[in-house]
Amino acid sequence: MRQWLIRKGAQSLDDMALVEVPQPAPGPGEVAVRVRACSLNYRDQLIPLGHYFGGTVDRDTVPLSDGAGEIVAVGEGVASHAVGDRVAGLFFQNWQDGPPNPGAGPALGAPPATGMLQDLVILPAHGVVPCAQSLSFEQAACLPCAGVTAWNALMEGPRPVGPGQSVLVLGTGGVSLLAAQIALAAGARVIATSSSDEKLERVRALGVQDTINYRTTPEWGTRAAELAGGGVDHVVEVGGAGTLAQSIQAVGFGGEIALIGVLTRSGDTSPHGLMIKGATLRGIFVGSAGMARRLNDFVDQHGIKPVVDRTFAMDQAVDAWRYQASAGLFGKVVITV
Repeated sequence: MRQWLIRKGAQSLDDMALVEVPQPAPGPGEVAVRVRACSLNYRDQLIPLGHYFGGTVDRDTVPLSDGAGEIVAVGEGVASHAVGDRVAGLFFQNWQDGPPNPGAGPALGAPPATGMLQDLVILPAHGVVPCAQSLSFEQAACLPCAGVTAWNALMEGPRPVGPGQSVLVLGTGGVSLLAAQIALAAGARVIATSSSDEKLERVRALGVQDTINYRTTPEWGTRAAELAGGGVDHVVEVGGAGTLAQSIQAVGFGGEIALIGVLTRSGDTSPHGLMIKGATLRGIFVGSAGMARRLNDFVDQHGIKPVVDRTFAMDQAVDAWRYQASAGLFGKVVITV
């Protein structure tokens, strides 16, 4: 079977290789998933460059946390899944539900865990969840990291998003667009930022009510607060240190900033602007199996379709990496397997 590898010590995309390996079989408590589609996240750019947590990979590693397919074999003792079930892998293999905990890992696609970019993957039975029934494999592959992250940010905090609330999303990557779709389906007003007027037009076509070009409006946090009538209820902060100060300007009294981003590494990260508003900053690192199931139910209920920007074939994986890192990205990049 085919399997993409990030070679031990990799520091560039040139250190990735498509190889042939023997097909494995599931052991006790495991399932074999015939992978049909995978999607890329920002994290996947860092790993082959040696910039992810811990530096370069210490072993040959199959990349990508996000994939969907069907179960083709089950190991001894597995009663929760059957051959033919459509499933997606979980980013954190051991986080079943509840708050974040130190036993959540491992995370697919980085040592010590395998990844999804292979013809067949062996995972623990508790490491997969049923796909949303209304989604294709390509669409379902967009949810394990980006979708669950967006869901956690908006729906798993102390005040889940609902009608009459406002949500600010930054940019037009996978997490931000999925957050916008979830918020709109929940009845919230959505404000989106981008440096591209063309992308902002595409965002409005999804139903987003208000948009801000942050190139022409450098104080976009203040503008977002104005559009929300004095302050935003929920900010989905994917930018990191370089955007946090503006997100603090945007958030309203009693509001929440869901801190996800690592896209920028320098800037004003002082939290003092939250004090007078009684606003909170909540760290988000993907989520649990329970969150994935609740997201999938919501997706089916509201007919949400993840935005797939481009699809690449298995042997074009490196091209998919390069496109995902480009300025043209709008939504998710998918690799069909």
